[in-house]
Amino acid sequence: MATRAPDRPAAPPRPPGKRRRFNGRHWRYQADVKGSPYAYVAPFFLLFCAFGLFPLLYTAWVSLHEWTLLQDEHEFLGLDNFIAVVQDSYFWNATFNTLSIGFLSTAPQLLLAIWLAHLLNRPLRAQTLFRVTLLLPNVTSVVAVVVIFSQIFGRDFGLLNWVLSLFGAGEIDWRAGTGTSHIAISTMIMWRWTGYNALILLAAMQAVPRELYEAATIDGASNLTQLRKITIPMIRPTMIFVVITSTIGAMQIFAEPLLFGAYSVTGGQDRQYQTLALFIYENFARLDFGYASAISWMMFLFIIVIAGINFLLTSRTKGDLR
Repeated sequence: MATRAPDRPAAPPRPPGKRRRFNGRHWRYQADVKGSPYAYVAPFFLLFCAFGLFPLLYTAWVSLHEWTLLQDEHEFLGLDNFIAVVQDSYFWNATFNTLSIGFLSTAPQLLLAIWLAHLLNRPLRAQTLFRVTLLLPNVTSVVAVVVIFSQIFGRDFGLLNWVLSLFGAGEIDWRAGTGTSHIAISTMIMWRWTGYNALILLAAMQAVPRELYEAATIDGASNLTQLRKITIPMIRPTMIFVVITSTIGAMQIFAEPLLFGAYSVTGGQDRQYQTLALFIYENFARLDFGYASAISWMMFLFIIVIAGINFLLTSRTKGDLR
């Protein structure tokens, strides 16, 4: 029969009025555990407030005034600048050009990025070389890119017009037309960002379990079927991220149309490829800071709408993949 262990004697009661003392090491440990996370994220929030939040709020304040450098006092206008922006046909022309160039560059860019990522996801020799090669267009100076593509899309001695002349087509003035200029600028954007997006999609593809591909191969599924039935559904959240970031980037296009038009802020004689960013820069160059700030906030609202669509699509995707 097991014997019961004797009970431990109770600890003597603490004298009244005497508090428990902690050494300094315990307090330093508690301060480190509770305060370190805030110290780690503090630099980001400080930089964001200085270079992100403050300019955003100050731009909103400027947009409510008639703000120029030619006057010492800035008259408060309220929403008059925003009303003028909505009634400005040049603003809607720039909005159309921005959305058109964004669509022409984003849709083919996504398809090419998926195709390239699918090719690199297969066993290939010198995979690292191919992956580094995809990043070369992205790290190339945008000035060099536009100079090269301006020669390709040149009207008189352009390479593309020379190729078209071999098939009996006439010379095309790529800068003169709305559609042709949008195609030329979209091609530059596609060339710069397709490889970058392909690497993002490749990282998502490599997270897909290999057992799914092995089972599909045993069932006789082709590579195209595996891409449609396995790869694309599994990487759909990443695809949505790529689409939204590419769309937001397309709404902020500035360097490509500016350099394509030989530093013309109007985007051609008929403003056929003037984007929202160029329209903002044009009004800043006129020292009309209040009006330009209102345009900036309108573009910011467009980006918020796209971010909301991104949230809705992402939530729906999560529900589909359960």
